[in-house]
Amino acid sequence: QLQFVESGGGLVQPGGSLRLSCTASGPSLDYYAIGWFRQAPGKEREGVSCVSSTHVTASNAVTYYADSVKGRFTISRGNAKNTVTLQMNNLRPDDTGVYYCAARIPGYACSSTGPTLAEYDYWGQGTPVTVSS
Repeated sequence: QLQFVESGGGLVQPGGSLRLSCTASGPSLDYYAIGWFRQAPGKEREGVSCVSSTHVTASNAVTYYADSVKGRFTISRGNAKNTVTLQMNNLRPDDTGVYYCAARIPGYACSSTGPTLAEYDYWGQGTPVTVSS
């Protein structure tokens, strides 16, 4: 059973940076497409970014960013096989929310249209991010 722990959230001023980590116990995360989602207060959970399983073909090895975070957020697989990070720079108040990492069942790519809740099978508990002065 794949289980996650998210970390790295907190309070930051506008323009600041945070680095979120998703660390899993169990199988290597290389087998899984990993998505980052966020849920702002009073809003639905939305897909922010995703990265494909390292076991898909090169043509399907998509990395996706929502338009609202493109150029500011970077998703990457850590040197440790069971870690995926989300580097968030130039944070804005509308980035506030609880951030979740999630995984699809093994062997799938990250969708070129972005991660959707229905596609992801394993979820962490979330880490809160507050961007405020």
